Amino acid sequence: MSNDSIRRNMAVFSMSVVSKLTDLSPRQIRYYETHELVMPERTDGNKRLFSMNDLERLLEIKSLIEKGFNIRGIKQIIFDEQGHLTTDEQETRKRMIVDATQKPRSETLPINRGDLSRFIKWNWRIYTMPKRSFTKDDIRKFAEEENVRYLRLQFTDILGTIKNVEVPVSQLEKVLDNEMMFDGSSIEGFVRIEESDMYLHPDLDTWVIFPWTAGQGKVARLICDVFKTDGTPFEGDPRANLKRVLRRMEDMGFTDFNLGPEPEFFLFKLDEKGEPTLELNDDGGYFDLAPTDLGENCRRDIVLELEDMGFDIEASHHEVAPGQHEIDFKYADAVTACDNIQTFKLVVKTIARKHNLHATFMPKPLFGVNGSGMHFNVSLFKGKENAFFDPEGDLQLTDTAYQFTAGVLKNARGFTAVCNPIVNSYKRLVPGYEAPCYIAWSGKNRSPLVRVPTSRGLSTRIEVRSVDPAANPYMALAAILEAGLDGIENKLEVPEPVNQNIYEMNREEREAVGIQDLPSTLYTALKAMRENKSIKNALGNHIYNQFINSKSIEWDYYRTQVSEWEREQYIKQY
Repeated sequence: MSNDSIRRNMAVFSMSVVSKLTDLSPRQIRYYETHELVMPERTDGNKRLFSMNDLERLLEIKSLIEKGFNIRGIKQIIFDEQGHLTTDEQETRKRMIVDATQKPRSETLPINRGDLSRFIKWNWRIYTMPKRSFTKDDIRKFAEEENVRYLRLQFTDILGTIKNVEVPVSQLEKVLDNEMMFDGSSIEGFVRIEESDMYLHPDLDTWVIFPWTAGQGKVARLICDVFKTDGTPFEGDPRANLKRVLRRMEDMGFTDFNLGPEPEFFLFKLDEKGEPTLELNDDGGYFDLAPTDLGENCRRDIVLELEDMGFDIEASHHEVAPGQHEIDFKYADAVTACDNIQTFKLVVKTIARKHNLHATFMPKPLFGVNGSGMHFNVSLFKGKENAFFDPEGDLQLTDTAYQFTAGVLKNARGFTAVCNPIVNSYKRLVPGYEAPCYIAWSGKNRSPLVRVPTSRGLSTRIEVRSVDPAANPYMALAAILEAGLDGIENKLEVPEPVNQNIYEMNREEREAVGIQDLPSTLYTALKAMRENKSIKNALGNHIYNQFINSKSIEWDYYRTQVSEWEREQYIKQY
C-alpha cells in the first residue's frame, strides 16, 4: 500500500503521537512490534505509520501487561486465532482508550472508533506529556539495545552555529561523568589559546538517536553545557547564559518562560556536484498543494523525522514565497525550545539533502520576495497560571503583560542586532514583504513588531515578529526575556496599540504617534546595541563584547565589497 493511500484510507499516527497517546516509550512499542503484537505500515523511508487498529492494539497490550500478563500469555490466552481480543476484554479496551485520550468517562456510552478518531483529530495536541527525563542507566541501556556506535556532543557558539564533538560509544562513561574536554580556542568567540581547555557537560534529557542513522551503527546526540576547568559554567556559552537570565526571572517570582517558534526556510536545488544553486524547488505560494508545491514530499519526511525524535508538530505548509516553507512545533520551556530550534535546523538540512535539495535559513536569499522569519511566541507563568492572562482585564491582559510588552518595545532597537544578526537580515526588514520595520504593538494587525494573538487563558502570549532564523535562539530569547523583565521591574507603561496598517502610514504620521523604526542595517543595529543597557544585562560581558567585535568585523568586510548590482548600475555610466 502506498503512503498516500495509507493516509487517505485510515487515521495515521507517527511513533511520537502514538507514544504520547499510550504513554508507552518508542522502545516499548518497537519491542511489541518484534513480537508481532502490532504491525505498523512502513513508508519508503522506513518510518512507522500506525493505524487506529494499531493504536487500539497497543492500548490493549498495555492494559494486559498492567494486569500481569506476559507476552507469551497475551499471545496464547487473550488473542484468538485471528489476532483479535476475546469478548471478555472488550470493555477493558474501551476503558483504556478513554483513559489514554483523557476524555471524560461515560459508563453508559461506550466509546467507538469514530468517536475516538474525531476526538484525537481535534484534541490530541492540547495534551502535553511531561518532559521525559533520562538517567545515566537509561542512556547506557538505550545505547546498548539500539546499537549506538557514536555519540555527538552538541553545543552552540555565539554566532548560533551548531558545533559538536563526536566520540565512539566506548567513551560513554567519560561523557556521562562530564570528563569530555575540547579546545575552546578553536570556537569563534569562546576563549584565547592560553586558556583553551573546556569541558562538555551533557544534559541527559536531550538524549536522542538520530532516526536516519543505521547501517554499521546508530548515532546518538546529547546537547551540552560548556564548563571551565574550575567546574563553573562558561560565561560565553549561550545556553548557560539563558539559564542565568531565567534565574533572574525566578528571583522576580515567575516560574516558567515558554517559547513557541515559527521558523521558515527555503529549498534550493543542488547541482551535480552537490552544491546549492539559486534554482528554487518550486514556484508555489501560501498554503499551496502539490503539484505546485514540489517541496511537499521533502517537508513531509522532515515532519516524520521530527516526530520520531519527539517533536509535537502543529502545522507544516508552503509559505508565501516560491520555495519557502514553514513547520511549526509546539511550545516548550525556554531552554528546551531553543534546543528544539537547533535540532530542527539540523534535521531540515539533513533531510533536504536526501531529496537532493539545500535548505537555507538565510533570512533573504532572493530579491523581490518575502524573506524567512522566526516569530517568537512567548508566555510567562507563575506556577500553573499564565501571568499574561486576566479574564477581567482590558483585552483580558494583565498589567504584567502590558509591562512586558512595554519593555520589549523600549529595548527593541537594542536587541535587534541579536535577533537579526547578519548583514542579510536587514534585506528582510523592509516595507512591503510582511516583515516588521516599526516599533509598535497591536492585538489585531501584523505590521507592528509585537502582536498579541487572540488566544487567551493558558494560551495567552506575545508574538515578537522581527526575529529571523539566522539568530542564535538562546541569545535572542535571553534578550527578549531581559527586555520584558526590564518592563515589569520598572513598571513601564505600554503605548497605545496601533491597529492600522503601519506600512501605509507616512513618516510624519508615524512620528505623530511615536512609532520608531527598527535599525535598517547591521551597523545601526550594533550602534543601538552599544547604547542599550538591557541587552548587555541579557548577554553578560563576555558574549556581549565578543558578539559586537565579531559583527563589527563582519560589517566592515561587507561594506568594502563591490556587488554585482553596483557594477551593473555604474560601470558603464561612469
